[in-house]
Amino acid sequence: MTDEPTLVIFDFPARPPGGPEQAAALRALAEDIAAEPDLLWKIWTEDKAAKRAGGIYLFRSRAAAEVYHAKHAARLARAGITGIEATYRGFDASLTAITRGPVG
Repeated sequence: MTDEPTLVIFDFPARPPGGPEQAAALRALAEDIAAEPDLLWKIWTEDKAAKRAGGIYLFRSRAAAEVYHAKHAARLARAGITGIEATYRGFDASLTAITRGPVG
């Protein structure tokens, strides 16, 4: 286990666009995610052609990323979403700074 900042990358089947109700639900979800302890940021991802969605998250530590992974996977499963993939990655801060990565 590391105390270094850790990326967790989620990818899963996306639901079809659902109009204003879905937009409101996603906004509420974004606000909930923003309040997550030890979350530094999230980038929302989507591939409309492949019908996939997910996100790239940066947490203060691997432990925080793992706690969130369990919480988010359970939330997605309750919504009927299966086929959830999640991977963890560290990063090279000095090289990332050169290429203007949002990790500083």
